[in-house]
Amino acid sequence: MFKSALKKQSGFTLIELLVVILIIISLAVVVFVALNPAERLADSRDARRTADVDSILSAVHQYIIDQRGITTGLSLTSTADFQLVTAATTSCAVATGGCSVAATACVALGTVLAPYLASLPQDPSNTTPLIGTGYAVRQDANGIITVKACGSEEGSLSASR
Repeated sequence: MFKSALKKQSGFTLIELLVVILIIISLAVVVFVALNPAERLADSRDARRTADVDSILSAVHQYIIDQRGITTGLSLTSTADFQLVTAATTSCAVATGGCSVAATACVALGTVLAPYLASLPQDPSNTTPLIGTGYAVRQDANGIITVKACGSEEGSLSASR
């Protein structure tokens, strides 16, 4: 007759559930802070910029090889950088970051490099592609071509050959 009162009940108490939830939340916060998603996103954008810079530089060099060293179609020799734009009708704005671009220093290589690139790369954080690609290019007096990513998040990002 008193057997049901003596029967042990199974389950978790409210305190045990709250402790487990607190532990799970603490672990989630520690993992989130350790991963730092903002830094991971910046790293991925810079990795894309590095790949784009290499693609542009390879395309320019392939063009120079095909033209047997004549770079008149490029017109890059200057003491300043030229902002890379997709077409001659694209407006030229001053690039930011590691590029020293004059307000009118644009070079439209979209058609010149079309046989070597499917499309001219755009900077991953460039929200207005009509203002340029976010990349700059320069050829020094020795013929060395330098391509820079103007919006690089880790300082100067460039490649030269």
